[in-house]
Amino acid sequence: MVPVLLIVAGLLFVRLAVELWLSALNRREVRRHAAQAPAAVAAIMDETTYRKSTAYTLERSRFGVFTEIFDTLVLFLVVFGGVLPWLYLHVGMMWGPDVVWDDALFIIVAMALVSLPSLPFDWWQQFRLEAKYGFNRTTPKLWLSDKLKGFLLSVAIGWPLLWALLSLVGWVGDAWWIWGFALIFGFQLLMMVLYPKLILPLFNKLTPLPAGELRDRLMALGDRTGFRAQAIEVIDGSKRSAHANAYFTGFGRFRRIVLFDTLLNQLAPEELEAVLAHEIGHYRRGHIPKLLTLSAAVMFGAFAAIAWLARSPWFNLSFGFPPGELAPAFLLFGLLSGAVLFWLSPLTNLLSRKHEYEADAFARDAVGGPAPLVNALRKLAQKNLSNLTPHPGYSAFYYSHPTLVEREAALTAKG
Repeated sequence: MVPVLLIVAGLLFVRLAVELWLSALNRREVRRHAAQAPAAVAAIMDETTYRKSTAYTLERSRFGVFTEIFDTLVLFLVVFGGVLPWLYLHVGMMWGPDVVWDDALFIIVAMALVSLPSLPFDWWQQFRLEAKYGFNRTTPKLWLSDKLKGFLLSVAIGWPLLWALLSLVGWVGDAWWIWGFALIFGFQLLMMVLYPKLILPLFNKLTPLPAGELRDRLMALGDRTGFRAQAIEVIDGSKRSAHANAYFTGFGRFRRIVLFDTLLNQLAPEELEAVLAHEIGHYRRGHIPKLLTLSAAVMFGAFAAIAWLARSPWFNLSFGFPPGELAPAFLLFGLLSGAVLFWLSPLTNLLSRKHEYEADAFARDAVGGPAPLVNALRKLAQKNLSNLTPHPGYSAFYYSHPTLVEREAALTAKG
């Protein structure tokens, strides 16, 4: 049993050490270019904005070091300090033995126990760091409301879902994990349709894009690219942050385009058209079903692993839980699997960056040239104070998008 704990502790420590090393590499790379921006970067940002983006990047990185160390220490304390077995014993006796509701509640309470200590860091990032650089638009009341709503939703949705998942053992026996995979993956597909209709309005206001030149232009883009969306909506992202974004949600006839109001204020109509063309490119190049298929494969493997671990007496016993109990195996897998999945992030990011290049190329062709998208990306980089000189190793692990310099090079390259 001891070797298992040592292996898990070693994996967590190695991941933390690599994260801190990558962060240090990135800060060194940013400082190396701080005094003089590379020529390709200087063409994107003026000197004042570049210096501000450098300061923002370095401060976020230093803050991230503290949060990474703190979060790992909390995880160590919770997993190896005997907290979880004690919690399992007391929550598990709430309704008596062999009651699935208490097992589901145990998982929810344990996850809250792990996440609660990081709330002061979340507050500091929002109201100190982000506010310092002009990004914060939220209020303490709204921040607290968001946290409370998020917790209540996780209980209202997560508790019954976990109950159904854990009950599958009694319903279908050893094949529970196959049905469990189908249940959770099916729920995710359902939420792609229901989230913008039922969940998102609890946090943000969505309004139809007003009739006019911009809407006509975007609808015409959808027509000529074969992308028919149910609606184009504007989300009031500005009430929380000055950062901008655009995305589409749902699938089939439930597709809808969502534009941040900050994006509308920052970009010209032709640039907004190019940004939307990029999002349509993800759809037209089949990226969504490809990512869903990959997600399904990973989830299927995860359920198979959880079933195997739950059947292995040494796993639960190593952490102080009764052997064969499914709820502890689920929780431990959720808490600790990141130490393994972290090493796969360069591969998933490599695929994501490939998709971004393809969507960029689609947008370039859809709007008749690279200039509108290049201009839009430059404005967004300036407004968001993006780091334009990341270390290659750091970007490989953390960047799902190519750097702006890389994207511009690909957009303007002659085929």
